[in-house]
Amino acid sequence: MTDLEAELRKVVRGDVGFGATARALVTMDASNYRRVPLGVVAPRDADDVAAVLEVCRAHAVPVVPRGGGTSIAGQATGTGVVLDFTRYLNRLVSLDPESRTAVVQPGLVLDRLQEAAAPHGLRFGPDPSTHSRCTLGGMIGNNSCGAHSVAWGTTADSVRQLDVVTARGRRLRLGRDWSGAPEGLRGLVDGELALLRTGFPELPRRISGYALDALLPENGADVARSFCGSEGTLGVLTEAVVDLVAAPPARALAVLGYAAEAAAAEAAAGLLPHGPLTVEGMAADLVPSAVALPRGGAWLFVETGGESPAQARARAETIVRAADAVDGLVVTDPAGQRALWRIREDASGTATRMPDGSEAWPGWEDCAVPPARLGPYLRDFRALLTEHGLRGTPYGHFGDGCIHVRIDFDLLSEAGVGRFRRFSEELADLVVAHGGSLSGEHGDGQARAELLPRMYGERMVGLFERVKGVWDPDGLLNPGMLVRPAPLDSGLRFSVLPREPVDVAFGYPADAGDFSAAVRRCVGVAKCRTAAATGPAVMCPSFRATGEEEHSTRGRARLLHEMLAGEVVTDGWRSTEVRDALDLCLSCKGCRSDCPVGVDMATYKAEFLHHHYAGRRRPMSHYTMGRLPVWLRWVARLRAARAVNGLAGVGVLASVGKRLGGVAAEREIPRIAAQTFSGWWRRRRSTGVDGPLVVLWPDTFTEHLSPSVGRAAVRVLEAAGLRVALPPTLRMRGRPVGDGRTTSAAALLGGGRRGRVCCGLTYLSTGQLDRARTVLRTTLDLLEPVLAAGAPLVVLEPSCAAALRADLPELLHDDPRAAVLAARVLTFAEALERLAPDWTPPRMDLPVTGQTHCHQHAVLGDAADRRLREAASLSGELSGGCCGLAGNFGFEKGHVEVSAACAEDQLLPAVRQAPDGAVVLADGFSCRTQLEQLAGVRGRHLAEVLAEGLDRMTAPK
Repeated sequence: MTDLEAELRKVVRGDVGFGATARALVTMDASNYRRVPLGVVAPRDADDVAAVLEVCRAHAVPVVPRGGGTSIAGQATGTGVVLDFTRYLNRLVSLDPESRTAVVQPGLVLDRLQEAAAPHGLRFGPDPSTHSRCTLGGMIGNNSCGAHSVAWGTTADSVRQLDVVTARGRRLRLGRDWSGAPEGLRGLVDGELALLRTGFPELPRRISGYALDALLPENGADVARSFCGSEGTLGVLTEAVVDLVAAPPARALAVLGYAAEAAAAEAAAGLLPHGPLTVEGMAADLVPSAVALPRGGAWLFVETGGESPAQARARAETIVRAADAVDGLVVTDPAGQRALWRIREDASGTATRMPDGSEAWPGWEDCAVPPARLGPYLRDFRALLTEHGLRGTPYGHFGDGCIHVRIDFDLLSEAGVGRFRRFSEELADLVVAHGGSLSGEHGDGQARAELLPRMYGERMVGLFERVKGVWDPDGLLNPGMLVRPAPLDSGLRFSVLPREPVDVAFGYPADAGDFSAAVRRCVGVAKCRTAAATGPAVMCPSFRATGEEEHSTRGRARLLHEMLAGEVVTDGWRSTEVRDALDLCLSCKGCRSDCPVGVDMATYKAEFLHHHYAGRRRPMSHYTMGRLPVWLRWVARLRAARAVNGLAGVGVLASVGKRLGGVAAEREIPRIAAQTFSGWWRRRRSTGVDGPLVVLWPDTFTEHLSPSVGRAAVRVLEAAGLRVALPPTLRMRGRPVGDGRTTSAAALLGGGRRGRVCCGLTYLSTGQLDRARTVLRTTLDLLEPVLAAGAPLVVLEPSCAAALRADLPELLHDDPRAAVLAARVLTFAEALERLAPDWTPPRMDLPVTGQTHCHQHAVLGDAADRRLREAASLSGELSGGCCGLAGNFGFEKGHVEVSAACAEDQLLPAVRQAPDGAVVLADGFSCRTQLEQLAGVRGRHLAEVLAEGLDRMTAPK
């Protein structure tokens, strides 16, 4: 333990972390930069903050305040001690509806403030797209803005008082009329009044530099306002009094289509006299093709407010009529508005990938010009991109003249970094030529601070340095940011990654087979750190359960990044830090769909476990639950289901078995079916249905644990006119599609090799990739006649369907049959919709509740299921999230508490709140097991519900 760490532990009541994990998690923010800290402290109160500053000053160690870590210019990283305010200093201290103010701590997430203010008809005005995870302290540090700044301004416009601790331990309360000003600041300002009155451009989004003009007497000498945007370089914020604004009771969204982004940009300023709440712009490259938008190649999202829906709509319709747009529409439905805004909010992530899949990066994410200059500026900006051979898709706050863009810089090669610098210098000159600010929202940090002399001149930048000296004479706070900056092309986070491809098992087709590129996908926008899931979203259940960064998708990606870098995490694939962080990953695949850049942590986890345990003994659960298909087949062959169930019911024997098998003592062992699904199939009489052929996949769970689901599916599929077969159990060259009835006699006669199809799910989830590969190749061999016949495969278990559709072609990327099989996989609802489009399901007239399976949400989609439920008159929405059992995860020792917390996030509350008589739908065996064990509720597969409806229709009356 270092002297610094020991002294901090003596004086700090909060958490002190100097280990590899704590440091690795904060080496980066959402920028291109990486700085490795000595340690991380999570202070409990202002006294802890003062104590940290005193110790660090004595050791000459820098201190960097950090909130949500979503800064885009590098200002939330540091080489000394990082202060993490999100763990403890994260409360809403008070809210006064009468005065429309709130007292907040710096680690409070913006959405928590909005939720508390909403019942009073109030809100905090600024709302960055990261509102579900950014903190008020970070917003004050960066002077954040958001989409509604045309109505409610920047964070500085909403700040009334700030409590800060200076680097030398003084506690100040900042406000107007020089309140809380450190000694020497007023004299410094009084000596430079002329410069302060003439040296700042007039535009709504000037964030660059220190806001020293707020200290002018005609501006109220507002020390709190001047502190906003100082990026943690002047003092450490411990509490803030902020103003709230009245939220319009009703809103409408006018969506205006334009031929191109320049036309949309030129039109934006002309809409401001109508008093909109937002004027946001996006181009076609960032909009999913399925989204229904007006005609055009670029769009403005113009939100209006009103005392009633009619008034809000009327104002939106006025804007549509006034706009010189190609096309337009007004959206008043709240769900429709949320869907459109979600596209805009995800742009900071989706923009990191160009249409061809190549990478794009921040660096010039948010410069701003006067709104009237936005059109000409964008044309010049595009020309500059072309001149340098670069690409980017602008979007953002067109009404304020602020543009976000990710650019396909090559930050991996020396030549590419050189071009990054040259472009940055020329773009800075271009922004200044249009009267703009290098930063219009996210601050200067390391990305732009070096270029501030081009905007302000040497004299003003010199004044910035003198002001920094008044506040922080020892240069302790966030050095290298804003003043005396580090070079904009130094400390790039990509420079430490391997230059040669890493030897991996999966193919990573979206990343050209490069695992480093896959890990680079995480740019730090931290959507995975959203504490409260809403709607169908899944990501990230383990973070919502623990609140720990290392259990977020971003945290795990950061640890993998540092594992590849080898500086902080030094053991490579053998790293215990990475293993422990991934231990609570449920492999729910939610990040694959919900992460704006498609980080796929479930695949990365499987890859890591494959290497981590190569040649070593694995956890016992990998041998028991990880090889579940093997054990269950032996039980079936020996006809030992009743014996195993009986032994599992004997308390002492069950306890010993669970302990030896790595199963949590709190869990009940699911009962094995006395008759397997395929056993039932062999004994049933043929129905003679002669419709389109479908091959029904006998997954391990349906086969051995819930064959009733398989029987119900057969009932429904045949009622829909489909001819059902089971996959071959014998590899027979040149033979027709098998039906699961193959006899051992055929094998004795030399007809082929016996086997059973398997998706490899349990091997994949435990990282037994060599075994998974063998199992999947056997499956492909067995299914060759099915593939040759072109028959579709209906898979009832969503996790198995997802494994076949996504994991199979990525793991067996060298086998063309894998992609063919993946393309043939259909869910139960998809099979009915595509192959029996004229079939009408039984009318159930029942409410439903439950949860969309996480793998179905992430990989398969549930649109067909929704339509099937509607056709069957099954009303109600299913929740998002993850049930928390997640195959072997919830059964393993040490996971029960997190597993239960995940279920309590959305699934169990949805079931408790369901109307009387509601059917609990749960297509996944894990989901049904979790419901039964935690809530005593029986969940049912949709096939079972429809089969029951068919039986009612045919039952004698």
